[in-house]
Amino acid sequence: MKIVAMIPARYAATRFPAKLMQMLGNKSVIRHTYDNTMATGLFTDVVVVTDSAIIFNEITGNGGKAIMSLKNHESGSDRIAEAASNLDVDIIVNVQGDEPFVQKDPLEKLLAVFTDEKVQVASLMQVLKEQALIEDANYVKVAVDRNMNSLFFSRSVIPYPRSKEVVTTYYEHIGVYAFRKQALLNFTSWPMTPLEAAEKIECLRYLEYGVPLKMVLTQYMGVEIDTPEDLIKATKLL
Repeated sequence: MKIVAMIPARYAATRFPAKLMQMLGNKSVIRHTYDNTMATGLFTDVVVVTDSAIIFNEITGNGGKAIMSLKNHESGSDRIAEAASNLDVDIIVNVQGDEPFVQKDPLEKLLAVFTDEKVQVASLMQVLKEQALIEDANYVKVAVDRNMNSLFFSRSVIPYPRSKEVVTTYYEHIGVYAFRKQALLNFTSWPMTPLEAAEKIECLRYLEYGVPLKMVLTQYMGVEIDTPEDLIKATKLL
């Protein structure tokens, strides 16, 4: 199969403007993400898709590949779908630009689920243990069924621990997706859905149109850069 990694990279992030161009060690966040995705060796190609000439120049000026978006987009999936629509590709992996610690093992496990032809969309999750993070709206939680298909995504605490006698496992959704090409194009043809609009979580659109996401459990994905505090954590980790 032809597998391409696409990294949607929006410059004007709401919570942390220009976060992708912040320095993390001796490179920008977006360059760490691009370089580490390339280093996995899993992809036919790796491309940054951006609305920013600054990010475009940051990637291409350092030997990478980037595409400028032609339109404004509400979500990263919409952004990469525009770029992927004319590509000869089977599987597209959406690696978020603010995930600088990309590793091979989680992505390899993510791609492995596509040996099942029924899987149209897949994504990563990890166990969330700290109560403060479980309650933090910046950490998107996911509930899954016994077959590891997503039931719901929320910024709220799910499941809610009404019973204190039940041991509950909480999963954090990691914003790395893989799609069959047609599933991604279908996504962009559907209007934004009510739950997606309310939670500001794009993958809820799939659930509202009846497409489950196959969730893949990983143990470690580093730090996602959403806030200045995350950048401090990432610098320590680096």
